[in-house]
Amino acid sequence: MTVLLLGGTGEARDFAAALVADGVAVVSSLAGRVNRPRLPVGEVRSGGFGGADGLRKWARENHVTAVVDATHPFAATISANAAEACSGTLPLLRLQRPGWSSRPGASAWHWVDDHAEAAAVTAGLGARPFLTIGRQSLGHFVTPLAEAGVLARVVDPPEIALPLVWRVVLGRGPYTLEGEQTAMREHRADVLVTKDSGGAHTEAKLDAAEILGVPVVVVSRPAPPAGVETVDDVDAAVNWVRGRR
Repeated sequence: MTVLLLGGTGEARDFAAALVADGVAVVSSLAGRVNRPRLPVGEVRSGGFGGADGLRKWARENHVTAVVDATHPFAATISANAAEACSGTLPLLRLQRPGWSSRPGASAWHWVDDHAEAAAVTAGLGARPFLTIGRQSLGHFVTPLAEAGVLARVVDPPEIALPLVWRVVLGRGPYTLEGEQTAMREHRADVLVTKDSGGAHTEAKLDAAEILGVPVVVVSRPAPPAGVETVDDVDAAVNWVRGRR
């Protein structure tokens, strides 16, 4: 069989390695939005498919027998395209790590529905926000936080003009608790802004915020496509593939 793996996450890389070790042909597809991505083992393609129709056509032409969507929890467009492309034609599994809503103290965070709401709430909470929401979402914060002492951490340099008072740092997880506390103390951060990405690589900032008494604004995850089977760990995804060999 040939598995098309929609990847870009740590879980996707672990899953690709497990499939290769299991003797399964896997093609990992990366969106191409990150410079110098961490590449999985096995065959890799980069770039979009051109929507659901393009994905369906590519899968047919490359004899794909199953699709696993292990993209970021906020990659709603590709997940929707995968669900549409596979409907009635290919088995599809969603591999998505658990979010942070069950963490102790999560009920005290400021949960919001989108980045625009996050920006508005942040503007009312502090003057020195620490933004960890990714470069593609920074535009929502520019106007509400134009005069704030923002520290924005991103993987790659932003592609939009940002206020001169903002400070941008480049970084890629995993992050340590000590390092996150240091970053927040040195910036004198008075509010942390993140999204419910889940996972351990970037979780330390939440512990640091709790220790330092910094309020947290969290963007909730988008709703997943209806009717798609979902698992939250790599072993379960591997067993799903094995059941289709």
